[in-house]
Amino acid sequence: MPYRIPFQSTGDEDSEDNFSSAQKKARKAKARNTMNMAILAGEIMLESGAETYRVEDTIIRLCKAIDIVNYVDVFVIPTGIFLTVGYDNNINTVLKRTKPKSVDLNKISLVNQFSRRFVTTNMTLDEAIDYLSKLRGLKPYSDFVKSVLGGGLVGGFSALLFGGSFPDFVSAFFVSLIVVKSREAVARKINIISYVKDFLGSLVAGALAILFVSLGIGASVDKIIIGSIMPMVPGLAITNATRDSISGDFLAGVSRASEAILCALSIAFGVGVAIKYYTYFNIGGM
Repeated sequence: MPYRIPFQSTGDEDSEDNFSSAQKKARKAKARNTMNMAILAGEIMLESGAETYRVEDTIIRLCKAIDIVNYVDVFVIPTGIFLTVGYDNNINTVLKRTKPKSVDLNKISLVNQFSRRFVTTNMTLDEAIDYLSKLRGLKPYSDFVKSVLGGGLVGGFSALLFGGSFPDFVSAFFVSLIVVKSREAVARKINIISYVKDFLGSLVAGALAILFVSLGIGASVDKIIIGSIMPMVPGLAITNATRDSISGDFLAGVSRASEAILCALSIAFGVGVAIKYYTYFNIGGM
């Protein structure tokens, strides 16, 4: 039996059927709201660092929960969503361009919970869009969590993990803290790409590590630098690249891998510039 899409694109949504004009308008509006809701959910997940297969699965779940939808197909890459939804004898396709903003596992978890609640309850499309709009505006984490837990402690314990001493832990803690806070401050004032922020962050980390050792606070420049750049290491991008590639989505996998490589090169270049001028200081411990 030849393959056939459940219906054909007519290019005209007012095709022949048994619905009145008012019913056609209502179904047309419902289909568009369905696409808006699904795209918004997918956009939040992509911007928060979710894997592409998870975004595709969520969008399909949401669209299939709507009674008038009889066909849905979606293609997601790290920077865009292609969604096709069909109802009655009509088919609509939308393309949404997205940009990764930050890693926010809390938002990804909340959208996952929302999708499961949406398909099992009588939540309306307007309620769903309103919930997702509020969810999108949530602040990812408090400044304390990002700077102290996500910056200072990660940097300090990473220095210990790579063989640093207690003075190195203290130095890496404060260097990481300063790097995270300065990157946030720069991001709020200037709209620059993440690779530039990574370069500047690693440059600051290298310079401060040298300064802390010269002041006698730290013992090893290399251990402090290694610890303080850990919060910037693209671990999520590497993980997503691996998972997308294993699941067969090589386009998304290569895209994520390219992002991780560029991020790693930016960090290495920033540290390299700082170390280049290290020879101008008579500091031991490296």
